Amino acid sequence: MVRITYVEADGRTQEVDAQPGWSLMEAAFHNGIEGIEAECGGACVCATCHIYMDERYLEKIKPMESGEDEMLDCAAAERKPNSRLSCQIEITDELEGAVVQIPETQI
Repeated sequence: MVRITYVEADGRTQEVDAQPGWSLMEAAFHNGIEGIEAECGGACVCATCHIYMDERYLEKIKPMESGEDEMLDCAAAERKPNSRLSCQIEITDELEGAVVQIPETQI
């Protein structure tokens, strides 16, 4: 298991033990994290699982593909340099200790 900390928009934090191979979106869903809507179920077509990825871990995840980049342009919350879609980030052992910030709104 990989320990990930989710920070909800209201500042509440929740640490979860996430299954390697899941996406950050799936780990949030399975652990009752609020604020990640994931309306498309992880198909990368809605931008409702937008997160701000811990900048210390950006080099440890696969680079953003064009479809994700386009979807982030449609995100309801401000896009930042560390914006990603949580459905596109696979949990690996290298993400141990990562902090994921959830924007104030997804829709």
